[in-house]
Amino acid sequence: MRKNPLLAIFTTVFIDLVGFGILIPVFPLLISENSPFRVTPDGWSFTQGLIMLGWLQAIYPFCTFIASPILGQLSDRFGRKPVLAISIFGTSIGYVLFAIGISTANLPLLFASRALDGFTGGNLAVANAAIGDISTNENRAKNFGFLGAAFGMGFIVGPYLGGKLSSPGVSFYGLFDTPDWFGATTPFWFAAIIAMLNCVAVLTTFPETIKEKFHAGRINATQSIQNVVQGFRSERLRVVLIAGFLFSSGFTFFTTFFGIYLKNNFDFSASKTGDYFAIVGLFIAFSQAVLVARVAKKLVDFKVLRFSLFGNAIMMLFYFAVPTSFPLGLYFVIPLFTAFNGLTMANMTSLISRSAEPGRQGQAMGIYSSVQSLAQVPASILVGYITTSVTSSQPLIVASVCIALGGLLFLLMFKPKFVSSVPGAQMGAPSH
Repeated sequence: MRKNPLLAIFTTVFIDLVGFGILIPVFPLLISENSPFRVTPDGWSFTQGLIMLGWLQAIYPFCTFIASPILGQLSDRFGRKPVLAISIFGTSIGYVLFAIGISTANLPLLFASRALDGFTGGNLAVANAAIGDISTNENRAKNFGFLGAAFGMGFIVGPYLGGKLSSPGVSFYGLFDTPDWFGATTPFWFAAIIAMLNCVAVLTTFPETIKEKFHAGRINATQSIQNVVQGFRSERLRVVLIAGFLFSSGFTFFTTFFGIYLKNNFDFSASKTGDYFAIVGLFIAFSQAVLVARVAKKLVDFKVLRFSLFGNAIMMLFYFAVPTSFPLGLYFVIPLFTAFNGLTMANMTSLISRSAEPGRQGQAMGIYSSVQSLAQVPASILVGYITTSVTSSQPLIVASVCIALGGLLFLLMFKPKFVSSVPGAQMGAPSH
């Protein structure tokens, strides 16, 4: 791993996403009326619980929005390795506090733990910057697809473990049943342990990828706002960032709500929800590792985005159209949904990296990470307010509209001339 930065980055992102994916099946347990792990006070309705959960999920991206550009610039100045290690350590402590908050039904502690994790949550931004360090124009999209495969693999293992670790007495392929003491806190203790192991692994095996550290300028507390304003003012980044904002907003409506949607509309247990997201992760990994690389041989990143965003929007409507009497239909949507999603994620990140000014990839990734985080804040909060009943599908419609708007804006306004040396000259792709 010391000689292969890409392998080290893959392992880091994989372990980090395992910890994140573990949360997905657990969140519905925190507000379900008959759940022994419910943290909302007696007398709260489902809608009130969903609103609280939206705010709880929003606190993480809000804090990440403040911290990510700072962490990105710190990684430009001091190196990727120390910043990555510190952020992962904070994630581990955040999981410990969250587990304690669930066991004591302490809502302020739950919010504080997510805030801590958010302030140190620069893992993916720094990993993206490290990928930019070691990539050439010819292999950039492929490398970001490889990073996305780690993302997908984390979602295979994470939700599956989250579902099983939070479900006592569930059979594990007939070999044994999960212990009776398993519950909603178990996945978070597990996530804390693997995050700490990840921190140790980064300190001992992660090779520094930045060759020339950038020391100019001063980092200040308002860097996030300044960088986002600067990004939206930049002709090179503006359109891609706006499209990325709308895509992230739409995808957040989906991810924040979908676990609860599965439980309420299709009676999915935590274990079954984890299994479903594990299958989604499997297809995401295939999309990022195989499909992205193959498409990159024929089309440059901005041409892929011209159709993949619309494909994402349509797939959201397909989920909306699945009748509650036919839960098997949910699984038929997965292959196309993950194909368009994988293409969008990898090529959006690749295009941001190629659109950055020379020597500013870490800063550009910090800006993009902040835009993504900023998009997640209102989307997470609004889910509870636009959901009129426990069986409603409004968030899926809003998700589709947001992503379609992003695709329309990108199609009409993106100018390839602002991208530095388009990859694919040797692959037969046109330069513009």
